[in-house]
Amino acid sequence: MAHTPTSDGRAPWRALVLTLFPDMFPGPLATSLVGTALTAGLWSLDMQQIRDFGIGRHRAVDDTPAGGGAGMVMRADVLGAAIDHARRTAPDLPLIYLSPRGEPLRQPLVRELSAGPGAMLLAGRFEGVDERVLFGRGAREVSIGDYVLSGGEIAAMVLIDACVRLLPGVLGAADSLAHESFEGEQLEYPQYTKPREWEGLAIPDVLLSGDHKKIAAWREAEAQRITADRRPDLAMAAKGPNKGR
Repeated sequence: MAHTPTSDGRAPWRALVLTLFPDMFPGPLATSLVGTALTAGLWSLDMQQIRDFGIGRHRAVDDTPAGGGAGMVMRADVLGAAIDHARRTAPDLPLIYLSPRGEPLRQPLVRELSAGPGAMLLAGRFEGVDERVLFGRGAREVSIGDYVLSGGEIAAMVLIDACVRLLPGVLGAADSLAHESFEGEQLEYPQYTKPREWEGLAIPDVLLSGDHKKIAAWREAEAQRITADRRPDLAMAAKGPNKGR
C-alpha cells in the first residue's frame, strides 16, 4: 500500500498487523473518527498474512509445546520469517506482541507510540508464540488487560484506536484530549448535556451558573472523588510517596 505524506510533509502514522486473520481488519477501525482519518490518509493500515510463511504443503504455523501440555504454539521460524519480511517494508516500526503477560497499555505508552512512526503488531493465536522469536526479534509485549482473548487481533485494534485518536487532525479539538481520563493523574469528571432535567435528575446547578472558576473547582473535586472511589491506586500514585503524611 502506498503511504501518502500528510499535509505537513510527515509520513502518516502506520499500523502493520501480522495476523492469521487479516479479514478481521479494518473492522471497527473503518468507522467513526478513526475511520474518517484512515480514509483521509492521516494514518495507514496494512496486514500481513502469517500463513504465507508457513511450513510445508499445508503452510503449518504451529506445533505442539516443547515439554508437553495442551494446545499448540506458533513457530519461531515461521514468525521470524514473517517479521523479517515486514521489517523490509517498515524498518522503523517498533515490534509489539499483544500478550496478557505484557506491560499494561496505559495512556503514557499510548502517547509514546502515537508520537512515533507507528507500530508493527504481532497478533498471536493458540497457546501463544515461541519465546525465542520474541527475544530474537526484540518484541515489546503489551497487554490491554488482565484477561485472555482468543487472539491478538482485537487487542491490536484497541491499541491502534487509542493511538490514532491522538494524531493531529483526528479529533479536531485538542483541548478535548487534555481533560480525558488518564491524561492526568485522575479519572475524568462527570459530563452532562441537554435536557436540563431527565427522569427527575437535574444537571448540577454549578454547571449552569456561568461561573467558570466555580465550574473548574467542581470538576476538579468530582474528578478526585471518582478517582479515589473507583481507582484508589491512581489516587495514591497522584499523592506520591511523600504526600498525604
